[in-house]
Amino acid sequence: MGSPRAPVIHLDTSLLVDALAGRRRSAPLLARAAERGERMGVSTLVLYEWLRGPRNRTEIADQESLFPTDTVAPFGAAEAVIAARLYREVPRARHRELDLAIAACALAQGAHLWTLNPDDFGDVPGLLLYLPPR
Repeated sequence: MGSPRAPVIHLDTSLLVDALAGRRRSAPLLARAAERGERMGVSTLVLYEWLRGPRNRTEIADQESLFPTDTVAPFGAAEAVIAARLYREVPRARHRELDLAIAACALAQGAHLWTLNPDDFGDVPGLLLYLPPR
């Protein structure tokens, strides 16, 4: 029997923006994770947040090459149920709806979440945050 596969890592919008836009400070971390063979993806909600920002053609092309639009993790009924439960359970849920929905996508897929804002997700029950090796 083969070895178990590592969980998928969902990227939060903060990481995606920091890696693919502006000064691209997180690009080296993203590249190293890819070199280690980490399986990474984004959810439809992260794609939405990414695309609504001011993006240029190069940034969109880079996102498409790394995380093609047709491969993003959906936000469907199962994720909605999890997000609603989280909204009722976590403190200060109001104004965090999108973060809780992004967390729900990761939870539904058994994925870890890679974010530059761990305080936004630290109180989400069952959510595992990805911390890249330095």
